[in-house]
Amino acid sequence: MNPVEPADQAPAGVDLVALRRFIDTADPPGAAGSLTAELISGGKSNLTYRISDGVRTWILRRPPLGLVLATAHDMNRECRILRALADSAVPVPTVVAQQPTADVLDAPFYLMREVDGLVYRSRDQAVGLSPRDAARLGEALVDTLAALHDMDYRQTGLEGFGRPEGYLERQVTRWLRQWDAAHLHDYPQVEALGRRLIRALPAGGGAGIVHGDYRIDNVIVDRTDPGTIAAVLDWEMSTLGDPLADLGILLCYWDEPGRPYNPVTGGLTAVPGFPSHAEVISRYAAQRSRDVPDIDWYVVFADFKLAIILEQIHTRYVQGHTVGEGFDQVGEAVWPLLERALETAARAAGSGLRVS
Repeated sequence: MNPVEPADQAPAGVDLVALRRFIDTADPPGAAGSLTAELISGGKSNLTYRISDGVRTWILRRPPLGLVLATAHDMNRECRILRALADSAVPVPTVVAQQPTADVLDAPFYLMREVDGLVYRSRDQAVGLSPRDAARLGEALVDTLAALHDMDYRQTGLEGFGRPEGYLERQVTRWLRQWDAAHLHDYPQVEALGRRLIRALPAGGGAGIVHGDYRIDNVIVDRTDPGTIAAVLDWEMSTLGDPLADLGILLCYWDEPGRPYNPVTGGLTAVPGFPSHAEVISRYAAQRSRDVPDIDWYVVFADFKLAIILEQIHTRYVQGHTVGEGFDQVGEAVWPLLERALETAARAAGSGLRVS
């Protein structure tokens, strides 16, 4: 007889009894004992749980509770790219089982093997790195991103995963629609930035695999070697498009002394050893043997996009649909990001983004 799962101990979004039945058939030899579930802190969009039977550990990914906007939080797409990148130059967790419908839980989900390592989520963690190790970690982050962008998506089985043509314009208009669909505060600057981004669309950096949210706290770092990325996480916004959008996101989260910090990371990389913005750009360009034009556009777009995402999360929190801690102040980060985007646009001489 199977042990009885402690259903009252399961966090919202997980039915341990139903999940036990699923694991017993999807990942032989099945669960060895009663399941426990722990919501992993840090994720602010799709939900991530650590599931254990006392012997083995799985990581479960599912959409957020409550309001889920159209085209967002697609577990099946996320699972597809992880499988496509298995054994590639970009390390990813191993998918062991997928449930593409809401027949088991109340939403699609998938299970991965847990990857051992460290995730740097705060400045307090980063200050423990020596300058040499911080430099090596910074270089590894850039090099892993460059390796992703150098992949031929056709050879990885991802043809049709997205439409690279017109990607940037679609992204701006999509995030404007997302703003219209879910926001509690009225910031006319959102529409103003969207119009300026459309008017100043760059020629683009070619076509490739785009992670969509590439940053330091979305990777697992080897415990013994900070210069090695053990796995890249959180592929929920991945698609095919302009790879330079990922570089813009990385720079959006890349804090350095003398620049306003991203309110999410709060100075995480502004510690001795991490490369500067200019060094990140230079290393990425060198790794890919190509120029990186119009980078200010991509950085402004990244702040614009992140502000909208955080407002969506804030909306879910106010409506009572968010589980986990640390969401009560998410809405306070929206305006600083918009303000930073406006300031970057104003400084971008000749880019067409200048705000009068």
